[in-house]
Amino acid sequence: LDIKRSNAMGGSTNVVIRGAKSISGNNQALFVVDGVPVSNASANTLNQQTGRAGYDYGNAAADINPDDVASVRVLKGAAATALYGSRASNGVIIITTKKGSKNSTNVTVNSGVTFGSIDKSTFIEYQKEYGQGYNSPATDGPGNVVPTPGFWYRDVFGTGRVMTPQFSSDASYGPRFDPNLLVYQWSALDPFSPNYQKATPWVAAANDPSTFYKTSVASNQSISIDGGGDKGTYKIGYTRNDETGVLPNSKITKNLFNFGASYEIVKDLTVTSSVNYSKIDGLGRFGTGYSGLNPNQGFRQWWNVGADIKELKEAYDRNNKNVSWNWSDATGTKPIYADNPYFSRYQNFQNDTRDHYFGNTSLNYKVNDWFDVIGRVSYDGTFDLQEERIAVGSTGVASYSRTNGTFAETNFDLLLNFNKNITEDFSFKGLLGANLRRSKLTNINARTNGGLVVPQLYSLSNSVSAIEAPVELYERRAVDGYFASTTFGYKDLVFLDATIRRDQSTTLPTNKNVFWYPSIAGSFAFSNLLKDVSWLSYGKLRVNYAEVGSDAPPLSVFDTYAKPTAFGSIPMFSMADVKNNANLKPERTKSVEAGLDAAFLDNRVGFDVTFYKTNTIDQITPVPVTTATGSLRLFVNAGEVQNKGVEVSAFVVPVKTSNFSWTLNLNWSRNQSKVLSLFENVSNIELNAASLSGGVTYNAAIGQPYGVIRGTNFVFVNGQKVVNADGYYQVTP
Repeated sequence: LDIKRSNAMGGSTNVVIRGAKSISGNNQALFVVDGVPVSNASANTLNQQTGRAGYDYGNAAADINPDDVASVRVLKGAAATALYGSRASNGVIIITTKKGSKNSTNVTVNSGVTFGSIDKSTFIEYQKEYGQGYNSPATDGPGNVVPTPGFWYRDVFGTGRVMTPQFSSDASYGPRFDPNLLVYQWSALDPFSPNYQKATPWVAAANDPSTFYKTSVASNQSISIDGGGDKGTYKIGYTRNDETGVLPNSKITKNLFNFGASYEIVKDLTVTSSVNYSKIDGLGRFGTGYSGLNPNQGFRQWWNVGADIKELKEAYDRNNKNVSWNWSDATGTKPIYADNPYFSRYQNFQNDTRDHYFGNTSLNYKVNDWFDVIGRVSYDGTFDLQEERIAVGSTGVASYSRTNGTFAETNFDLLLNFNKNITEDFSFKGLLGANLRRSKLTNINARTNGGLVVPQLYSLSNSVSAIEAPVELYERRAVDGYFASTTFGYKDLVFLDATIRRDQSTTLPTNKNVFWYPSIAGSFAFSNLLKDVSWLSYGKLRVNYAEVGSDAPPLSVFDTYAKPTAFGSIPMFSMADVKNNANLKPERTKSVEAGLDAAFLDNRVGFDVTFYKTNTIDQITPVPVTTATGSLRLFVNAGEVQNKGVEVSAFVVPVKTSNFSWTLNLNWSRNQSKVLSLFENVSNIELNAASLSGGVTYNAAIGQPYGVIRGTNFVFVNGQKVVNADGYYQVTP
């Protein structure tokens, strides 16, 4: 189980079990809360997801109330897919929430606060020897000799020429610092600064960018009331979470409500229902990737080490203007590349709201002591609003954009459960079921064009030019599944499990949209044969084989057209960059697993070891093709990715009494992935939408682990870097 969380406030969490299996599809584990599948998809843009500019809006699964969780169970193998379908091919996180108790009333109140800060040991260490500039020329223009090389020498204030830094330079390779040298620096051009028209010592800043970050504070308050009578139970809860981030003007507020109840209507007929609602309000989320909205992009790559963060804050606080160290010229009219970081945080901010509803209602009828029937309807829906802005006076063109997105999924389940001992020695458990899944996703994004007419009025109607056509997305998916599973046991010694599932999906061609996938598993509880061995508490050998099919992304079969902005009065349509394929077939994953579980000394010590291998074939992925085809990529079934590994867990209970126990757990795992094949003559597929800074790419390359990072390197001869005639190191192509 590999969980990676963004360090941004409210950032996304990537949950991958036993390695990434699909080259371009979803690799996230499925979350199931009280039987309700909950999407862990991200609402972030493709650019943001592949490391470029954007904001991290997090995952909807993060809306699950941690104070309401009773237990968490992880299903790692593909054998779990019979009940939960093809989405469970990446594993399942099963969450059971807290329930009420009969004939009782309980009130629980929780309160907590957490503080955080950046790890300054990982922050950039600035050199403090050279100041703003890229070089140190002796002249500032033809014949204009500078008293100290590396500065501009101009008549800035109408009183004669003075020395200033190279304001438009966004790095610090300029003149050497000298406290005895007085220079008219960036604050000397600010009429509201106490340093206006004053020369100050040429020294490194006392407050570097590490002082820009604050102490984050997250508080959590919750209350729940649960109880019940003779025939029913209930639970109602509310949680409020407030978090301020390490960056100025950043906060997230979460309000989480949940209600659950069960009631025995008549003998053997019980209705159960749960409703969850969360409202997430974000302000000033952190910019990511190569963008001025990401403070670290400027602090780590483009920075004037003579610019004092405290002075920049004071400059912004005086009149909320974009007073920057990076003026475009010596008149101080406007920044050229870098905004004042406080102006960026307080003026170029974003805000967002997400409303998330999920829950289910089920009827359970116990026909007799070995057979019951469950009918269930579940729903998971999100409604997102995201607003982003660039203020008038920024280095970039002023703008406003808004995105409205919705996602809704409804599942209808019918389950028939059997649990009966055939004889005294033979036991039987069975399940017959059907699932109808219907989902719909919509998204519309619109933005201003050419700037804003009125400053600080963030509305699409405030656009300087007519806005371009909004980008709209509408996707639907329907999957009908029928499944069965059975477990036979012999004397609690040997067990045989088998499952089969049939799915039919609307995202595949009609002649190839049905796919079956089976699994079979066996286990041998050998400890039941060794009851005379007192030190052996439990021992079991297990092995299983499973297959699972997966459908295509929506809108992958037939070609669709994009509708760009009209050319004058002439409407326009264009083909998409990706050519769809009417001959797609399901993607398939084949998995084999073997393991040993053992416990000793009255369950005080134990371990669990598992070996597994999965191969995902017929990958549904867009591969690069020649542009002579009219497309950049083509959806095909091609490629195979293998994951194999070992998982080991061990536990020890050093203290155990009737009232107290202490358990220590240790987990270790290793997963090795390899791309075994791709499409025809394709040997590498770049997974990111475009290369990252420095030409670095994220790849699926034959013979390499999935997600291998590629870039350039220096050219070496006899262990030494080769220097070109221009003085720079030579790099590989």
